Amino acid sequence: MKPKKYDLLCVGMALVDSIIRGFDPEPVSASGYRAESGSLNPGGEAVNVSVAAAKLGVNTGILCSLGCDGAGEIVLHALNGAGVDIAPIQRSAGDPTPVTTMFVNDDGTRRSITNQAHRYNWHPEQYAGILSDARIIALGSLFRAPFDDPDVIRETITAAHSAGALILADTKLPNFRKLTLADFRDVLPLIDYIFPNEDEARYCTLDKVSGSGADDPASMAEVFLSLGIKNVIIKLGAKGCYFRNAAEEYRLDALPVQAADATGAGDNFIAGFASRLLAGEDHAQALAFANACGAICATAVGASTALKDTAQVLRLLEG
Repeated sequence: MKPKKYDLLCVGMALVDSIIRGFDPEPVSASGYRAESGSLNPGGEAVNVSVAAAKLGVNTGILCSLGCDGAGEIVLHALNGAGVDIAPIQRSAGDPTPVTTMFVNDDGTRRSITNQAHRYNWHPEQYAGILSDARIIALGSLFRAPFDDPDVIRETITAAHSAGALILADTKLPNFRKLTLADFRDVLPLIDYIFPNEDEARYCTLDKVSGSGADDPASMAEVFLSLGIKNVIIKLGAKGCYFRNAAEEYRLDALPVQAADATGAGDNFIAGFASRLLAGEDHAQALAFANACGAICATAVGASTALKDTAQVLRLLEG
């Protein structure tokens, strides 16, 4: 069998995060406000996962769309610097690279503002040849463009599965287009790992008829498993993470770090987990490593700032 070109291919959104930290809501003039800091950072789930994975030594490519603009160049510079293969990237002269405005609190929690550029009008499922050339495909994120269209989700997952790839799917809460797992239920059994955070898991498992549903991680995981998804990892932020499949169950506490910005921590978690799967480690080992990657990410502003390499993660784990 011909070797795959990529160990990991990240598919999804690429953007720039304009991160404002320590925003003071008290105006200093009729139209002026102050903040502790402001910075432009490459972002988007596919970018964050691919950059982190490449830093961890994974042979990584990215399939995304970028505008032919300054924001797109910021993203390309970061991907090139990390050693991510950018050959699959699609450039669009007519669509701008999305820019997200992020307000980050002192404890690292955040709020974001999206805009029409985040609706993304491109179709990763049209690149079956690229999708077929990876051992693991990470989709980031279900419910957000381009994966806010059931047909795009269905065809992308089917193409990846048909090529024998392991499929990792992150999630987000819907913004411009509302959909649920029921809209693409037929392909859920093809997903090997799903990575919602606690709020996303609650949304996914809510009974839309009764208005109630699972609320604790174990019960929410059970709903995902009942839909055919093989492995469920619920990211719990400062509370750590929860893992469950048909045979295993783990709950890991978060590692004690000084949080500056949680942006991208979940994406770094996924990159760390994928890197350990590729290294042949078991779920418990992969979760511990992923947990450390997410913790490191949260110690600096920006999704791709703090994590440097595998040695840094191992030092944190060794205490």
